[in-house]
Amino acid sequence: MTRKQREQWAPWVLLAGVLLLWELVCRGFGISDFIFPAPSTIAQQMWAHHAVIASHAWRTFWVTMVGFGLSIVVGVLLGFLIGSSRLAYAAMYPLMTAFNALPKAAFVPILVVWFGIGVGPAVLTAFLISFFPITVNIATGLATLEPELEDVLRVLGAKRWDVLVKVGLPRSMPYFYASLKVAITLAFVGTTVSEMTAANEGIGYLLISAGSSMQMGLAFAGLVVVGAMAMAMYELFAVVEKRTTGWAHRSAGAS
Repeated sequence: MTRKQREQWAPWVLLAGVLLLWELVCRGFGISDFIFPAPSTIAQQMWAHHAVIASHAWRTFWVTMVGFGLSIVVGVLLGFLIGSSRLAYAAMYPLMTAFNALPKAAFVPILVVWFGIGVGPAVLTAFLISFFPITVNIATGLATLEPELEDVLRVLGAKRWDVLVKVGLPRSMPYFYASLKVAITLAFVGTTVSEMTAANEGIGYLLISAGSSMQMGLAFAGLVVVGAMAMAMYELFAVVEKRTTGWAHRSAGAS
């Protein structure tokens, strides 16, 4: 087996090992499904309620994608503004850092008052929790452009705008994809948290409903589905990153 094949199989082998250990611990110690359901119980519940789970999962997925799409637009624009101007960086970055430190779950009751229970709070929570990594990474990619390279381009006649658009933005692409892989997982967290308190659909709502009816296997099944959706989107961005920014990554054969 080659090194690349080992790397591809490693996550699945680790996952299988974790699930096996989990199952053995639950069965060996006789842990009640109400306290900590075994993987077999979770799979059973997932199959028994697959239609309901799929319906709630689809709602969570598209709401998350809407909020995530907004975070990309706003994050890229803010990142470009902050990274291209020292004044904007000095003025905005500390305020954005302070805003990011605020617990986004605390915004949900406010968003409910403004937009009511439903899609609005979930979309905005996903946006609020995920735009910051994108902004920071785009700004970092632009702000760390080598002064020597910029001087050479200026000597060759390039204007500030040309340097930012033709050199700065392409150079920021690895940062951008790294931020997407972080932001998409946060977006799912934001949507699920909002659905737990301000929705009548979605995986978050399913978690609350299952917990209140003592169906812990169903609740864990909902968590598994959210994790699977986040992992799938993460892998999608990883594939796109490799295809579009291969120049920024060392090849597998390099030492």
